[in-house]
Amino acid sequence: MKQLSKAILKIFGWKLKGEFPDIKKSIVIMAPHTSNWDFVIGKLYLSAMGISNNTLMKKEMFVFPLNLLMSSLGAIPVDRTNKKNNMVQQVASIIEKRDKCNIFIAAEGTRKRNTNWKKGFYHIAKKAEVPIVASFIDYKKKEVGIIGVLSDTSTIESTMMELSSIYKDIQAKFPDNFTVERV
Repeated sequence: MKQLSKAILKIFGWKLKGEFPDIKKSIVIMAPHTSNWDFVIGKLYLSAMGISNNTLMKKEMFVFPLNLLMSSLGAIPVDRTNKKNNMVQQVASIIEKRDKCNIFIAAEGTRKRNTNWKKGFYHIAKKAEVPIVASFIDYKKKEVGIIGVLSDTSTIESTMMELSSIYKDIQAKFPDNFTVERV
């Protein structure tokens, strides 16, 4: 599957960038997220690089037969409608119970323009005591990859400032729908 994924990306002109850090557990931010193609390209990249991963997806996507595909791709259904659900604790528990767990999250929380990114990724990483890894899809350069591990996650403000710096020059599929939150 690794070679097939590399071949598909190469056929479509995509270049693989960066190496996944040598860590067993993490929260991985995938941005920008303005198209359903982001998921496809991201999954092909992960397969091509041999990176084991999981993705949080809204539970509404888990209807037959789509649920079979989503589960086979490592997707974890989440209920975003129930505020009493304490998703941060649930996902942190999933990470803690596994030997290896890299959960990819679209921090924007939507494919539409969002100047206030969801902060669940930050709270999950803090609760599970795992690093935050930054990954990207740049449609202008046709590059997909890992940018690195965030260096300062001591506060949400410092984390968002670093993310703003990391993603400022990345081109989304639909550029008008992507903005990096300003702190």
